[in-house]
Order: sequence, then structure tokens, then C-alpha cells
Amino acid sequence: MDTNEIIRKYALQNALKFDGKANAGAVIGKVLAENPELKPKLKGIAKETSEIVKKINKMDLEKIREELQAVAPELLEKKEHEKKGLQELEKAETGKVVMRIAPYPSGPLHIGNARPAILNDEYVKKYGGKLLLIIDDTIGSEEKQLVKEAFDLIPEGMRWLKMGFDSKIIYKSDRLGIYYKYAEELIKKDKAYACFCSVEQLRKNREKGIECIHRKAAAGENLKEWKKMVEGKYKEGEAVLRLKTAMNHPNPAFRDRVLFRISEREHPRVGKKYKVWPMLEFSWAIDDHLLGITHVIRGKELMMESEMEKFIWDIFKWPSPVLIHTGLLKLEGVKISKSKSSKEVRAGIYSGWDDPRTWSLQSLARRGIKPEAIRSFILSFGLTQTEITVPIETLYSENRKLIEKEANRYFFVEEPKEILIEKAPEQVCELGLHPDFKEKGVRKFNTGTKFYISNNDFKQLKENNLYRLMDCLNFKKLNNKFIFDSLDYEKFRERGERIMHWLPVEYGLVNVEVVMDDGEIKKGLAEKATRALDVGAVIQFERFAFCRLDKKEKDKLIFWFTHK
Repeated sequence: MDTNEIIRKYALQNALKFDGKANAGAVIGKVLAENPELKPKLKGIAKETSEIVKKINKMDLEKIREELQAVAPELLEKKEHEKKGLQELEKAETGKVVMRIAPYPSGPLHIGNARPAILNDEYVKKYGGKLLLIIDDTIGSEEKQLVKEAFDLIPEGMRWLKMGFDSKIIYKSDRLGIYYKYAEELIKKDKAYACFCSVEQLRKNREKGIECIHRKAAAGENLKEWKKMVEGKYKEGEAVLRLKTAMNHPNPAFRDRVLFRISEREHPRVGKKYKVWPMLEFSWAIDDHLLGITHVIRGKELMMESEMEKFIWDIFKWPSPVLIHTGLLKLEGVKISKSKSSKEVRAGIYSGWDDPRTWSLQSLARRGIKPEAIRSFILSFGLTQTEITVPIETLYSENRKLIEKEANRYFFVEEPKEILIEKAPEQVCELGLHPDFKEKGVRKFNTGTKFYISNNDFKQLKENNLYRLMDCLNFKKLNNKFIFDSLDYEKFRERGERIMHWLPVEYGLVNVEVVMDDGEIKKGLAEKATRALDVGAVIQFERFAFCRLDKKEKDKLIFWFTHK
């Protein structure tokens, strides 16, 4: 997005907020606060903003709203961008709806998992029903292994999201005997058979629609082979149990799919008690019936699994729950992979499952993202099969609405560089803790001639240009020296090059580290008042970002980056 587009979207937002009349100064402040990299271009931005604001202020209010909806819907106020109501569920009776969340414990829930979880929760609340948490811990592949910590992290994340799931958590690893019972029933009905073909042979048979030679074995013979599998007579990869489907099915992947396979890996909960494990769609088919699930919400990438479930229900003559498929929700610029996160956590590259790079619910909570913001963000898209791609800023916008009023403002100077401003007067600067709530009070700074500014700001100071320390004083760079300038702020806005945050060089400043969302750690100094903050407080470091105080150490404070 170029500078013109950035200015325009914030100008449209400001105009809509104030009945069609944007304020250029407010727009400039917003642009620079959200895009600090543009600060060196203040002069050009001020001129461009003035021109854009003049044009927008001549527009009809409805036209302003329409254009903002088109270019930056995430900036619309909540009253302008109302949530899409959840559609009625088919065959839903008040008090009788039973739904389930069945996460695979290869890691904690992340932002991507939050969508089906919240949709299930909202529908259960809507109909006064019941929500089951089923830990889907059938043993996975080598690439997607079970993670012991996930068994606690998943319900922890759901509680943080304020989800009302049933207090009794169901573990599929406790239900192997049930799955074995129904596997035997399928075999006796001649609907499943033990197969000893290689993966390559099966693939060729599927492609050509050729029946496996083991498919013709009698039910009694298959039952014997099945019992050998359960008793551990076969090793991993030597035998599987397959479902008999039509070998002329239009989708080759549906032909004779695997129901059970052998795994000799240790399970986090039951060790090596079992060696034969069901595939997910088989366990779903059995559990959805036995647990009385009435409605299932799942991603549309699982339509094959839904078809498998229906096939099995038809064999047993069981009624089908209502199956609802949703499109994938993608976040621009965010790469989420539990398998990658698991490798990085195990290798010590990530600090743990709450490392910001995992995008787990635990990491979002640690950053200061509110569960209400995630819920509002998810529900704004409703229930649809359409794939949705949105910028992560849309989530941040929801969170900003919740924290902006409560977050006090402070100065943080990254990589501080000391400068001396000649002829600067001694003064007491009073800066509000919040620009909109004077009752919150002020911070006071006793200033002289020595100040800290960020090394990045320092490197961009140019000869003969005018600069301003925010809400303090102006200065010029002349012959590699810094000289106080008494020009007032209004005139500075016309002629000045750059506004920067600062700290006085004095005793008691606080060493600060900020853990960023990409794992980088930014270091610098913060004002003395931050020492009084409580752990968990979300504040705004002016012209930097919203941050949450994560830890107080003897010699420093550690914050986590929330968002701009």
C-alpha cells in the first residue's frame, strides 16, 4: 500500500467519525502512529494529507462510508461494520443441540483453530445446547505427532476464549475398545477386510479400479486377521483394515479407504497399550453417533471425511447429524504450522508453545490480545463456505477498540542515543497518560539540555532541518550541533521535518526489552513511571506500539508486542 492509499484510508475513517469532516492534523498523527517508517517524510505527508482531506470533506457522507468499506473495511466503526448474524441451523431444536470440538493434540489451539471452536460455541449458546470437548488423540503420522503438553494447553486456550464446553473432557485414546467393537461388526457384515498390500500396490489398484486380492477373503478369515492385528502379530506397515467401498467410485481416493492401521509409537496417555489405531473419520463416525452429536461444523477440506462418515452411518443404519462445512480463513502475512512450531519448540528455537511465532492462543494472550477481540473478529465473517483472506490488521483493529481507552501512554526509546541541545531551557514537561482522558493524570519530566532519542531517529537528522521532541521543544541541526529553536508548534507543523519521542538524560530510567511478534527482541529505555506498572498491564509506547508487561526483573522490564 503506497503512502497516498495509507493517508486516504485514515482520512476516510476520520471523516466518517466526524460527520464528513476530517481533521488533517488528526489524520497525520494516525498515519505516523501506525506507520512510523514514514516519519522522515513528514513534510510531504502533511502536504499530501491536506490535499486529500480537502477533497474528502467535499464528499457525501454515504459516499465516504462506501469508499472506506471498499478500501479498508477493518477501519469501520463497529456500528458501521456490524457482525453478520449466524444463520439458523437446520433441524436445530432449543435445548437439544449437541456439538463437539475435536482438536488433534499436535499442539495448542492457534488463531486458525479459533474459528470452528467459536462458531460451535456460539451456536450451542444460541440454542441452549451442549458442547463437548473431544481430544482427538488417535495416534498420528510421523510428521504430525501428538504433543504431551497439548492435552492441557487445548482446554486452557478454550477457557481463555470463554467457551462453555462440558466439564468432562473425552479422550479418544480411552475409547479404543469401543472402536474395536464396531470394527468387528463391520467385518462380520463383510464391509471391511484386512489388507496386506503395499501402499504402492494399493495406489495402482485404486487408479485402475481393481479390487485388492485380499478383498475377496471371507468375513471369518478377515475377523481372524483383525484379531491378529490387535494382538500384535503384525508389525507397523504390514497390515491395515480397509472399508469396502465401490471400486468404480468417481473419486479414486474414496476407494477402499483405510479404517485402522498399526502404529508402534508410544502414546502420551496410554503408552504402548494399543498398536492398532483408527483413522479419524472412523472414530468420528462412531463417536458422533454414540455421543448424540446433532450438528458438526468442520472445514470444507474435510468433505471426503464427511462422505466416509455417511457411508459408515448408512451401513449401521444410523441417522446422520447435520454436517456443515466452512471455508478456510487465511490471515495475510501470517504463516501458521503446528508441525513447524512443534519442531522449533523441541529444538529450543522457540521459547515454548507461547512463543509469538506459534500464533497459539497462549501466545496471543501473552501479547495482550483480548479473547473478546478474537470472538468479534471470527463472528464478523459469519458461517460460510467461501474462503476468506483478511489482513491480520483486521484482528488488531478489533483488539485496538478494546484496549485503546485503558492503555496509558509512555515513552520508549529504542537503542537510545544521547544528544545535547544547546540553549535548551530547563522546564517541567507534563504529558498526559492518555490523550482522551485527562482524569487519568500526567507524567512529569524535568528537562535540561541532554536528551535520549532513538538511534534510528538520530541517523536521519539532517543539517539545517527543524525537528521536534514530542510535546517538549524544537531544535535544529547546525554544523553537526543541535540548537534549541523557539518556533511554536503550529508553525513547526508547517516547516518541521520530524517529530520524535524522547527521554531526558536522568537517573532512574528503566531498561526495557520488547519481544516482537517475529521473535526479535528490541531493547531500549523507558520512562521511570513504567516501574509502577503491574505485570499484565497493556500500555502504549508512543509512536512505537501497544505492549503488554510480561515480566519484571531486577534490572529491566520485559514487554511483549501487542500490535501497532
